[in-house]
Amino acid sequence: MIRARYLAQFLPPHEYDRTQAELDCAGHALRAVGKQVVEPGWKRALPEALAAAGPRPAPTAQVLPRLVRGQTCNVPAVALKDQFTQPPKPYTEGDLIQAMKNVARLVEDPRLKQKLKDTTGIGTEATRAGIIQGLLERGYLTRQGKALAATPAAFSLIDAVPRPIADPGTTAIWEQALDMVQAGEMPLDEFVAKQSAWMSKLVERCAGLQLSISGPAIGTPARRKGGNARATASRVPPRRQRVPRAGSAPHRSEGRA
Repeated sequence: MIRARYLAQFLPPHEYDRTQAELDCAGHALRAVGKQVVEPGWKRALPEALAAAGPRPAPTAQVLPRLVRGQTCNVPAVALKDQFTQPPKPYTEGDLIQAMKNVARLVEDPRLKQKLKDTTGIGTEATRAGIIQGLLERGYLTRQGKALAATPAAFSLIDAVPRPIADPGTTAIWEQALDMVQAGEMPLDEFVAKQSAWMSKLVERCAGLQLSISGPAIGTPARRKGGNARATASRVPPRRQRVPRAGSAPHRSEGRA
């Protein structure tokens, strides 16, 4: 293995063509993806790199025929396949830190979304790990291997508090007000007074409520399966990609019609 990795750094980059075709079939949008290796490159020295990681091997990549825009393709047969949806993967600590940084994706109001994009999101680089550690110590999060899962106490608390408290958009409103204070457009005393009045109204509104939050004692981990769906979609035009060889600096993907 050491010898193979040493030799791989002297071989050229691994190159392949990836083509993605968008098709319309009786009003249904279909997508076909093809991949063809052009230059094995450094993978010649590492044949195990071609094998898929994990218990199940990855399906063999198909090679698409030459296509042109507007071309009509025949459908000779249709086959039905039974498949199962996969549960969403739970966040790891790194995933959760990224979600806190990019919390704007969870806000629908375009103005608040843009404000959160312009700021640091929830917390800062220096405080996000401490926030997660505090949630773990208070019994709102529990570790399941590398993943983090919310406990019943966390679900109960989110369901019990007023919506504005749990809404990331509230952070954007506060950040906007603090920017006005920094620019001299709003006195700090006015900001504090508005915050105090707002919190007083929330406390009065919730004064007669009875909350029942069940959860583990402090220091006792609770186990609950959970997570958040994370999906990305992109339209990738036909291009040639270069995968850097082992031990070398990463290369950018090169677009090619």
